[in-house]
This record gives sequence, structure tokens and C-alpha cells, in this order.
Amino acid sequence: MVRPLDWQRDGPQWPHHEHSRFVQAGGLHWHVQRFDGPDAAAPWALLLHGTGASTHSWRALAPLLATHFNLITLDLPGHAFTGLPPGGAGAPQLSLPGMARAVHGLLQKLGCTPALVVGHSAGAAVALRMALDGLIHPRLLVGLNAALLPLGGLAGQLFAPAAKLMASAPFVPRLFAWHAQTPAALQRLLDSTGSTLDREGTELYRRLVASPDHAAGALGMMANWDLDSFARDLPRLAVPLLLIVGDQDRTVPPAQSEQVLQRLSPAAQARCTHLPGLGHLAHEEQPALVAGHIVKAYEDAQVVTT
Repeated sequence: MVRPLDWQRDGPQWPHHEHSRFVQAGGLHWHVQRFDGPDAAAPWALLLHGTGASTHSWRALAPLLATHFNLITLDLPGHAFTGLPPGGAGAPQLSLPGMARAVHGLLQKLGCTPALVVGHSAGAAVALRMALDGLIHPRLLVGLNAALLPLGGLAGQLFAPAAKLMASAPFVPRLFAWHAQTPAALQRLLDSTGSTLDREGTELYRRLVASPDHAAGALGMMANWDLDSFARDLPRLAVPLLLIVGDQDRTVPPAQSEQVLQRLSPAAQARCTHLPGLGHLAHEEQPALVAGHIVKAYEDAQVVTT
């Protein structure tokens, strides 16, 4: 059934709903989840999901990281339980710089200064954009199968116009949701990530893609994305960066991580860790493995910078 997500109906079954709260910031009604760390003095971590996902993507990783950090996860603008910004699919909050500013405004409202920021796919671009714009000053940035470079060739030329056309047509999100929720179409979407999810993960994505509002948010984000100017700014990054790459990723080519490393300056102290056998949703497939790499990298960054 195609219908928007509703917190009263869907919230009680959402992963870690007991950690959820709703916050008004920057003209947006945000869905936020907060996990208390080992003590009040523990550093803060921020987790940013990718296009078309939500807080559910961190359902297994967040509790593992919360043994070391106070932790915030959120639904990006227009995704899951965070509402579309005023202006809908063409709103400035759905562009990369606009989304970076929107998340910064939320952090200010929450009084959260993250020492660790982890972004998955397009969420990594949001995290790096925030660092490049001086909105955050973390000890470490982590990109999980990070989507940081524009598509090349004909696909890159056609992607933005096609996304803008789909986002501007009001019937497209409902049509997309109607088609994507069918078992065969959903399985094709998940297979295209190169990851294998359990039954719970598959069902949560089905509920997401069946929501026309969520589809509108994801399409609007893609329509407003400009990675060309972002890629030109990458050499200015001066925050330690760890790229974690699932070698079976079919969404973001694993070779892209090496291309990113070549663009960065030594100030980024950037390095890449490869995970054999895992795909684009590696943090959902093997959360303990990913958590171990993140915590180790944070500890190493702490030693280097202190």
C-alpha cells in the first residue's frame, strides 16, 4: 500500500523509537534520535544517512558506537519522518550547501558539537561540506561508501536534468513509491547496492520506498545535488578523513575512494579501508566490523592531534 509514513502509526515499530524526538529548527520538523554514551563527558558523534535512507540505517551500528560516544542520528530533510522544507523539491535545504547549513542549524538547536561525524554515501558529502564551510570542526570524518565525486560520462550529463524533471512532476513520487514497493522492484533496488540485508532491513526499506513523501524528498535531494563544485573544493579539506569502502559496492564504484584520496591535501590525513565481500550498505551487513574501524580511527586521530 502506498501511503506516507506517519509517526503515530509507524513510529512504535521503528528501530530505536524510544530514542526519538522531534525538533523544530531552521523551518524544518526534524526526526532525531539520541543515544547516551558511557557518561556525560563522552565526545559527541553525528551519523548522517544517504539518499533514500533514514535513521533506520544505523539501527545496529548506533548502539555499538554509543558505548564510546554520545550520539545523534537524524532523518535528512524530506526523508522518512523529517518533513520536506518549504518549497518542496526545489527548496534550498535540499542542495548540498543548503543541507549542510540545515544540519548545522539543528546541531546548534541541540547544543551538539560533534567530535566524530560519520556519513554514508551522500551523507558523507554533507559531512565534508559542513567541514569545508567551517560549520563543524570534528576530530575525525568517516565516509562509508562515500559518494563524493560526480558521475562521469553520459550518465553524469543526463542525471541532473532527469532528476530535476522527475522531482518537478507532482505525480512521480507516488508512481515511484507504487512501483518500488513491489517485492521484485524492491529486491532489484537492494541488489543494486551489492549488499545482502536481513528480513528486517528489507522490510524497513520497503516501508520507506512506499512513502510518496519520502520518495519526493529523495528525488528532490538528487535534483539539487551539485558534486562538480564540491569536488573542486575537496583539496581544501583539513580534517582527518577515513574512507571505508565495501569492495562489492555497486552504487558507488569502490575505485572512487582512491580518486578522492588523490584530490586531497596532506592536511586531511586521509586513508582508505577496504571491506571485502561487503556492498554499499556495509554498515548494515557487518556493523561490528565497521564500528571497530571507526573507533580505532578515532583513537588514532586523537593520538595524532593531541
